[in-house]
Amino acid sequence: MRIATDIGGTFTDLVYVNDAGEIGVAKSDTTPGQFEQGVLDVIRRSGVNPYHIDDFIHGTTVIINALTERKGAKTGLITTKGFRDVLEIARGNRPDLFNVRYLKPAPFVPRHLRLEVSERLDYTGVVVSPLASAELKAAVQRLKAEGVEAVAISFLHAYTNPAHEQEALQLIAEWWPEVQITASHEISQEWREYERTNTAVLNSYVKPTAAAYIDHMEQRLTAEGVNGRRYVMQSNAGMTSFRQAKLTPIQMVESGPVAGIFGAAILGKWIGEENIIAFDIGGTTAKCSLIDKGEVKVTTDYKIEQNERNAGYPVKVPVVDIVEIGTGGGSIAWIDEGGSLRVGPKSAGALPGPVAYGRGGQAPTTTDANLLTGRLSLDNFASPASMETVRQAIEEQIATPFGLSADEAALGILRIANSNMLNALKLVSVRRGYDPRDFTLIAFGGGGPLHAAALARELGVRKVVVPFASSVFSAWGMLMTDLRKDHIQTYIRRIERLDLAELNGILAQIQESGLQAYLDEGLRREDIAWVRYADMRYLGQEHTVKVIMPEEDLTAALLAELSSQFHEIHEREYTFRLEGVPVEIVNLHVSIIGSVRKPAPKPLAGHGSDASDAHTGTRPVLFDEANWLNTPVYNRNKLQPGNEIEGPAIVEEPSSSVVVYPGQRLAMDGYGNLIIETEVHSR
Repeated sequence: MRIATDIGGTFTDLVYVNDAGEIGVAKSDTTPGQFEQGVLDVIRRSGVNPYHIDDFIHGTTVIINALTERKGAKTGLITTKGFRDVLEIARGNRPDLFNVRYLKPAPFVPRHLRLEVSERLDYTGVVVSPLASAELKAAVQRLKAEGVEAVAISFLHAYTNPAHEQEALQLIAEWWPEVQITASHEISQEWREYERTNTAVLNSYVKPTAAAYIDHMEQRLTAEGVNGRRYVMQSNAGMTSFRQAKLTPIQMVESGPVAGIFGAAILGKWIGEENIIAFDIGGTTAKCSLIDKGEVKVTTDYKIEQNERNAGYPVKVPVVDIVEIGTGGGSIAWIDEGGSLRVGPKSAGALPGPVAYGRGGQAPTTTDANLLTGRLSLDNFASPASMETVRQAIEEQIATPFGLSADEAALGILRIANSNMLNALKLVSVRRGYDPRDFTLIAFGGGGPLHAAALARELGVRKVVVPFASSVFSAWGMLMTDLRKDHIQTYIRRIERLDLAELNGILAQIQESGLQAYLDEGLRREDIAWVRYADMRYLGQEHTVKVIMPEEDLTAALLAELSSQFHEIHEREYTFRLEGVPVEIVNLHVSIIGSVRKPAPKPLAGHGSDASDAHTGTRPVLFDEANWLNTPVYNRNKLQPGNEIEGPAIVEEPSSSVVVYPGQRLAMDGYGNLIIETEVHSR
């Protein structure tokens, strides 16, 4: 048996699959402060026998929480003499251009803990000055005296030659064995001094937290009888061992959310959809990503805490290209100082949760608005508050200030929430040169099915897929993942001046290194593969676009084809191409995949179009244009493949509901997915 657990802001989800291909799901409350308790709770709730678990795959928010809540270790930085203030200087570009009071984000390491030592390489990696070990020892003693718990090492040009960082790493480990250390080359061999240094710092900052969390999780799992292989989901849509996760925990910064994106890509292959917008609405946030021709996009330009007023902090590790906003089921509706209605980013979380949960929550949320407009039923909640309590909260805090009824206020909350989500969907599609009409929306998470049909109408998407086990789909995505390591190495060469023998030799060396690492972990050679990319740009540009390279050795003809692909991708993303300008490679990127056994899809037998057996009743639902409509309600668990339903309709399951608008049609496919064919909303 394989199981996957995903810790969200509100719920902890579990999906399991056994040798017979049978899939089961479970949910329990997330337990802040003791996240492993929520994992054990959901394992017990699932009824799975711990002794039967061969593979345990885990997605966690512990790393991102430690960063955003500033609950990491006291960290020091040792860097090249003259570069102490790289973290402070950061980048000159800023999001809030006309704000004269703008402040750069404060570094995670204060200046008195950023220490310099003499050493120098030139830009090609040749040693100019040796590492001054006496200065290094003095820096270590000073950091010790300051009570530092973790140390980051980042030397100039270490991405081309890590020799000085390796020497410093060895010496510090001898002098101070109990401290957690990160050298920048262990995390990134890509250029950009500020980004590489900040990434090393953040890895050290969360390293003690990650080690304690994973060690505690291992102990609790062992005590429960879970003795199988243990993996952690990484931000690159692959998984790694618990041991490796403790060494490079920054790779888990988006551990949970990316699994759903990868799961959407796998599901798309099953149902014949290559172009997908994956959309995940949880209790706290909404996340989306675009999948082009079946490929999940991975970037190293990820930032935490970036928004329209904050430049954020760069994390130079491979992360699935994902847009995240603070709007989810638990997002609180509130009125700002200017008298405008806002939804999020503050969330009611699991405790106390929305008013509807009946756990003492008093602030109205998106979930409460969905309940009051009939999209949800009180039967969706374990111990709900009364409908009158929910109505009163929306009426007093939102409706009365605007002179509206509670129903109108609830609809307004949903419109604002949908508007926030629509902007996120446009960021991954329209803003990047893609036409949403060419894509299928796969909606999951507890809130995805509630909002997807309305968003599809606004965006012009003609098909929505609500997958089976939609509310725990990110955990299901983890069951579909393979082991993955990404090696990204800066290699700046103009295409017309490339030494093909040198380039092919470097690629072969990277591939052989990754292959051997997986062989050492017990994988078979036939289960290991790789995908190669080149980050390319026009000469004189600053940033790059990613182009897939062929699997075989590069030749002059293949290089010409690579350049042609670059021109096409650049024109799509930036609306122009520069045929006469030289093209250069900036980075080589090799993704090494270690394939693991995964469940195969089992199509269900069809039972015709009649869905009457799943019909459970009728209730009024408030739709935007049509006002209140008596709407048929169906039980998803009783729907059969081939069943068809005309909108308006509500399809309920224990942890979510699917809203089908008037003029839309829903059908269940052979895998148990709900397919909504949606007409485009005309303004």
